[in-house]
Amino acid sequence: MDANRDGYVDWADYQQLIDHHVNAYGLNRDDSRARALAATYQIFWLELLRHADSSSDRLTRDEYIVATRLASVDTSRINVAEGIPHALFDLIDIDGDNEVSKDEFARYEREVWKISAPDAVDVFAALDVDGDGRISRQEFIRAFREFYFSSDLEAPGSLLFGHFGRA
Repeated sequence: MDANRDGYVDWADYQQLIDHHVNAYGLNRDDSRARALAATYQIFWLELLRHADSSSDRLTRDEYIVATRLASVDTSRINVAEGIPHALFDLIDIDGDNEVSKDEFARYEREVWKISAPDAVDVFAALDVDGDGRISRQEFIRAFREFYFSSDLEAPGSLLFGHFGRA
């Protein structure tokens, strides 16, 4: 998550991630999807700081990993593991039909994560649990949860953002 590679995770890294999504979809910053994405990531960042064993506004890799786990499972104030996938789903679902098509998903994987079309199609098939040719909001949120919470690297959600180490 250290987007600027300065050895720390801070809000600037999340802002860069948000900008990357917004630019990939050609959105105006005032677009409701861009605002929702920024708001959910800002809430997540504030929750990371709340759970971090640090008084700084930036986190080391180890602090980030621990804070991410703690913030993701702590639903006492806000369920951060729900907000981000809803905002991402709304971004990916370009036609607004509350389902993500294979083309919409391939675009997201290609434009945001630089994942090739063949790999994106494989991930899509794994996430489309009911096999109806679309990823429902429920299937997407399930995949997001698997990415963050499952230790099973074979779980479909483990590939949601490509092949790389997870927090």
